[in-house]
Amino acid sequence: MQGGVTLIGCGFVADLYMRSLRAHPQVVVHGAHDRNPARAAAFGAHWGVPVLPDLAAVFAATPPGGVILNLTNPSQHYAVNRACLMAGHHVYSEKPLAIAMDDARALHALAAEKGLLIASAPCSVLGEAAQTLGHAIRRRVAGAPLLVYAELDDGFIPQAPLDKWGSESGAPWPFADEFRTGCTLEHAGYYLSWLIAFFGPVRRVTATAASVIADKRGVEDAAPDVSVATLTFHCGMVARLTCSIVAPHDHRIRVVGEAGVLEMAQAWDNDAALRYRRRFTLRRRLLEHPFGRRIRLRGPTHPKLGRRGAAAMNFALGPVEMLAAIAEGRPCRLSADFALHLNEVTLAIQNAGSEGASVSMTTTCPMMEPMPWAR
Repeated sequence: MQGGVTLIGCGFVADLYMRSLRAHPQVVVHGAHDRNPARAAAFGAHWGVPVLPDLAAVFAATPPGGVILNLTNPSQHYAVNRACLMAGHHVYSEKPLAIAMDDARALHALAAEKGLLIASAPCSVLGEAAQTLGHAIRRRVAGAPLLVYAELDDGFIPQAPLDKWGSESGAPWPFADEFRTGCTLEHAGYYLSWLIAFFGPVRRVTATAASVIADKRGVEDAAPDVSVATLTFHCGMVARLTCSIVAPHDHRIRVVGEAGVLEMAQAWDNDAALRYRRRFTLRRRLLEHPFGRRIRLRGPTHPKLGRRGAAAMNFALGPVEMLAAIAEGRPCRLSADFALHLNEVTLAIQNAGSEGASVSMTTTCPMMEPMPWAR
């Protein structure tokens, strides 16, 4: 695909991107850079990509129409994203776009000023599971949608064998950075992006975020380990979203409609099954069907990957969408407005505090255009 990609950051998540990019052989990988030369060398040797010594080399290696993937730690996202834009390159950032909203706004304005695209992960909203759910909502399979319950609980992570978690090229899972960033900034976007795509912008966030685990492997400046948010959308939809590294693993999403429930069990699986549980009465009881009918899209969708650790996701769907939008001269589904609004909603939940907060959103974005195979 015209333009190709260049990577900044060769840590744990970079291997997930490279594995995904291998499923898109039309995308050229021009090289990769990491501030740790040994890590960059190991990554380059494993994947057979050129190792670039510094940002200047990254910028030189990225042709017009190409995209730089910013896969650095969240604390570095703003600085690296800004450097890419200042150098005249489109950039796709791992989540969040920035950890401070003023910085996110500055990136949004800079991209607009320079006529460049900036987008942020996650891109699972472009995957088959999310697009199937969006298709079912638009077709009113369960009737008019009324309420959403979404869960992103990952189990009691500090007690997991974290020192044994590593990537394909040997990068350790960065648990200290994960704890400092927090499960809300790391994970809320997986369902927030779906909800914003399907229902449009959020009007108000009412949330609580707290730390309930005293010891997270000695990380003293850890972010909240649990958050619960109620989201009120401009369209009238109401959704509840939980994120935690405390409660037992639960990644369900349930869209309650007038006629029944659309339910999916896995946020991190592009091939997750969507089931419609119709509502019915039996004697004097009101029930949802215990098994449900599988809802599928017709025809091919996108390349899928097998499970690697906790996820079965194609991480390249976002960069591929950006490259296609650039080449075709059309709006990108993962637009700068979408990224900015996602960032604001996520930070409103993360920063709500243990006493709770209710915040009106100041950003907005349009509903996302479905993928061609999901219309």
